[in-house]
Amino acid sequence: MKDVYTLDDLASRAALDEGSEHPARLAVLGSPVAHSLSPQLHQAALDEIGSGSRYIRLEVPAGEVAGALDRLHELNFIGANITVPHKFEALAAADEIDGAATILGAANTILFDDDRKLALNTDGPGFVRAIHEEFLVDVKDLRIMVVGAGGGAGQAIAAQCAQEGCEKLVLVNRSVGKAEELAARLSPCFESERLEGPGERLKVFSLDSPDLMVESGQIDLIINTTSVGLRQTDPSPLPSACLQPHHLVYDTIYNPARTRLLSEASQVGARVANGYSLLLYQGALSFELWFPGQQPLETMRTSLKAALEQSRA
Repeated sequence: MKDVYTLDDLASRAALDEGSEHPARLAVLGSPVAHSLSPQLHQAALDEIGSGSRYIRLEVPAGEVAGALDRLHELNFIGANITVPHKFEALAAADEIDGAATILGAANTILFDDDRKLALNTDGPGFVRAIHEEFLVDVKDLRIMVVGAGGGAGQAIAAQCAQEGCEKLVLVNRSVGKAEELAARLSPCFESERLEGPGERLKVFSLDSPDLMVESGQIDLIINTTSVGLRQTDPSPLPSACLQPHHLVYDTIYNPARTRLLSEASQVGARVANGYSLLLYQGALSFELWFPGQQPLETMRTSLKAALEQSRA
């Protein structure tokens, strides 16, 4: 068995399962993918329900997601998770797209069903659960800033916040083009007047906007969905001057546990949380899509916690 498989390993079922008692039936596709903890999360759940199958990491270059999914389907896989940078490509490769994935604009879960590949997205619903667990608040009625709104996870989370009825949504991205496209798609969610006028409830900013600091003062929840922070040497994706004591700050990165953003936010008195809970809940929701009625959440929580502790040792 390997830590990471490649497309060459999909040449035959015999090659894929060499040295293993159980067949691989689920995978996470990404590039890079070696750091993913999805196998530990899902393997514990598979063992809990007695599925007799394995969950593997599959390194897939950009442009080859459609072919990889077709091959997994041919090999009788149950489904797959999709991680960066393939969430848009996976959506385009699907035969059918679930309503939520269409609205969210990206796929993080694939379900193989007979002769079709169904694309779904559990990032948004998983995020809502994560925020409730970490901060004991609901997304509804919060004023929210999403940093990295041009990426797959950022778009999914932003769209979910809009659908949940957040009071205000501020989309921040290095280049505003994709964020503006997302804003146009989400604008129907913000047509009604609430505490603020309809023109003020949905905004787009570039990361270098001089108005970002003033805008952040009117925000309750800041979410980083970029990859800035994965390395200990990374800066914060948001200027420290934007952080205030009243903020809730959530970084979707889970390893390291304390990114520069979370450290700086904590120093000013903000409440902070990392992406551990998002990984857990989006994974649990994916698992239930593959195995309806099965969601061994506490088993997955225990396994994920152990895997994180080991990876940080």
